[in-house]
Amino acid sequence: MSRFHKSLQRHQPLKEQAYQALRTAILSGELVPGQRLVEAQLARQFQVSRTPIREALGQLQREALVSADPDQGLRVATFTDIDAAQLYDCRLALEQLSVVAACDTVKPTQLRKLHQILQRSEKLVDSKPSTLLRFQLLDLDYQFHRLIAEMSDNLWLQIMLDQLFDKMMLLRIQTIQQNQAVLEIRTEHSRIYEAIAQRDPNTALTTLQDHLTAAKARVVHELQLLQSQSEVK
Repeated sequence: MSRFHKSLQRHQPLKEQAYQALRTAILSGELVPGQRLVEAQLARQFQVSRTPIREALGQLQREALVSADPDQGLRVATFTDIDAAQLYDCRLALEQLSVVAACDTVKPTQLRKLHQILQRSEKLVDSKPSTLLRFQLLDLDYQFHRLIAEMSDNLWLQIMLDQLFDKMMLLRIQTIQQNQAVLEIRTEHSRIYEAIAQRDPNTALTTLQDHLTAAKARVVHELQLLQSQSEVK
């Protein structure tokens, strides 16, 4: 049984448990972008009243992971190509700060961990394509960029990027369902790693800019294709 369908425990506030469980289900792809979220149904699945579910959904809506539809119902958020472009622009602005700082403050242990993430990605890419593989690659992509943010030693930057990474995770889930190629990032990540290992902020900045600009183009293109297919239907 998945974590999402387990009933909640009573030793912690139910609102917080419901929020964490729903957030995990959304960011793991168990609740897919666009899926309708019905309070009564979720309350039955969690074996709680509708109140903590309603409060959790409200918090997720404030975080833009859940959105209201025209019928006043709630759904897992979906993003347009314009949303994607703007999210990537925000991400680029913040991650430029983290990668430059990382070149100055990176610790040997962090550098080794970053290299291990690269190695794990290499092994996975050569595996047979599957839904599980796509989510593993997506998680490694997050770990790679999150670790660079940690290297910066800038706590406020990390907090802001964490908030942005949640939206990016949902955005990537929306696009990798049809096209795993949007996660083809091995070479780009390797170049960023090498620049940080050389403590070369100029090259690190350029490679990061190239990487996120290319990722933006891939994801925006994929969303445009999905929108075109939806209009045809």
